[in-house]
Amino acid sequence: MAQNIELKQKLEEELETLKKELATVGRINPENPKDWEPTAGVEAEHEHEPDPNDKADELEEYETNTAILKELEIRFNEVKDALKRIEEGNYGVCSICGKAIESARLEANPAATTCVEHTARAK
Repeated sequence: MAQNIELKQKLEEELETLKKELATVGRINPENPKDWEPTAGVEAEHEHEPDPNDKADELEEYETNTAILKELEIRFNEVKDALKRIEEGNYGVCSICGKAIESARLEANPAATTCVEHTARAK
C-alpha cells in the first residue's frame, strides 16, 4: 500500500511535467479539451506576405512539434489512466492475465498495464 502512495505521487509529478512539456509544443484543442494540437511557436500577424523562409521555418517547427506532441500525449494519457486505476482500486493488475504486476516493473514504469510476461503483447 505504501508503494502505491509513492507511485501515485510519482505519477502526479510526471503528469505535471508532461503538461508543461506539452504546452511548449502544443495547446489544448478548443473543440476537444481531451486532445492536444501542435503549434508552430509564436504565430505573428503579418501585414505583408510572409517571407518564404519564415513560412518554411514555421512549417518545419510545426512538423517537429507534431512528432514530439504525439509521444508526449501518449505518455500523458498513460499516466492519467494509471492515476484513474489507482482511484478505482485496480492499479497494479495486469490487463491481460489479471495477476499483480511486479513491483520492479511498476517502479520502472508506474503507468504499466501489464506484467513482465505480457509486456510484448501490450505493444
